[in-house]
Amino acid sequence: MEKLSRSRWFALVIVLTAPFLSLMDIFIINIALPAIKNGLHSSNAELQIVIAGYLLGYASFMITGGRAGDHFGRKKIFLWGMMAFTLASCWCGLSTSTLELNIARFLQGASASFMVPQTISFIQLLFTEPKDRAKAIGTFGFILGLASMLGQFLGGFFTYYHFVVAGWRLIFFINLPIGIVSIISAWLFIEETPLHKGAKFDLSGAVLLSLALFALIIPIIQGRELGWPLWCVLGMIISLALFSWFIIDQKQKLREKKAPLVNLNLFKIRDLDIGLLCVLFCYMVYNSYLLISTLTLQNGFHFNALLTGCMFVMFGVGFSFSSSFAMRLVTKIGKAVLQIGTVALMISLGLQMLLFSGNTIAPHIVFLLVLLQGMSAGWVMPPIMNVTLKSVPQHFAGAASGLYATVQQASGALGVSIIGGLFFNKLLLNRTHPDYNLAFRYGAGLELLMLVILFILLLFIPGGKTSAHHISE
Repeated sequence: MEKLSRSRWFALVIVLTAPFLSLMDIFIINIALPAIKNGLHSSNAELQIVIAGYLLGYASFMITGGRAGDHFGRKKIFLWGMMAFTLASCWCGLSTSTLELNIARFLQGASASFMVPQTISFIQLLFTEPKDRAKAIGTFGFILGLASMLGQFLGGFFTYYHFVVAGWRLIFFINLPIGIVSIISAWLFIEETPLHKGAKFDLSGAVLLSLALFALIIPIIQGRELGWPLWCVLGMIISLALFSWFIIDQKQKLREKKAPLVNLNLFKIRDLDIGLLCVLFCYMVYNSYLLISTLTLQNGFHFNALLTGCMFVMFGVGFSFSSSFAMRLVTKIGKAVLQIGTVALMISLGLQMLLFSGNTIAPHIVFLLVLLQGMSAGWVMPPIMNVTLKSVPQHFAGAASGLYATVQQASGALGVSIIGGLFFNKLLLNRTHPDYNLAFRYGAGLELLMLVILFILLLFIPGGKTSAHHISE
């Protein structure tokens, strides 16, 4: 029995490499953006796609990845996903152009969407006792916090110190040894789980959603820099048509008793609808903040990559520390936790807009500001899942979780494109002497507006349960 217990925990360590690598690659890229721009002679729009492309790939196939594990075997999909992610990471590191890098980044995100859901499934299957499952989920949370902090630090470390190859390439090659060890360990020590042949997946729906997101996000990013050519305008119109087609397609599959990518009956749950809007604005702010703040510190205040990376380790420290308290309080005072955190985020951004105004700023001030930003985010981001999904009936739990994850990643890509676009637009008002402080204030100002909308939306989420249990599947 003791041997079985040890093997379960060892299996958990192996499968946790998936969320560790996938999240680390979100954080590690931000610090390295200036080095990537110089190394590949990228435009600002291409830099936005480096982030947004990964998130789009992640969002497009998240639900499909979860169902693929049920249908083909979670161990098999974990292995294939990890192999694809590792190869895509190496391709990122070997890229000779930004276009090549962005294609590889999309494949990285898509492969992450297949390997990460298997981790959640393995936790549910390996740890059936409530006490053990709580420990496993706690370990999962710790790994996510570690990935965010290590990602920021390694992004700065590898970019600052050049070894055999350019430092920014090493941020992708670091995935190779971790991926190889994970693949070998999973192959040898993890047993396949029972298959669920009834778990069909909507590949056509996933492709439709992916095309619709790309047709929206890419024109928003490229249009600003290219002067809004006709293809950008047409792309956004086509995106509306594709989203409409996607909705019609999902309704048709629901009527025919097939398994749609998104069960549209979920949108009859009022709390979930409002909660997903909250997620939209929350993650638009979160991902765009990481982009514009790291660029401002490195290019505006001329902090080196290592110092900037260390500063954003404080973000992770603050986030991990405050989120543990927030998750305990959300069960007692509910949405008030998010409202407090949202106000704290407003204060934090306001202080940064005020203090990021001169030519210089003391590093210790930035450390404190980034720590406050992380602590404030910790009061909003983890609890927002509880508040959003609390009224979802149990038979909708899996579908709602997949929808939540999809909206979360797509919102990040949208935030990078819209807020990042405003940031770069103001930055280029003076091409010879770009004003990063001015650009940051505009970007942070738009983030403040989104936080105000988030706070208002939270007012409409009921404190108690909704009548969601009356909805039929």
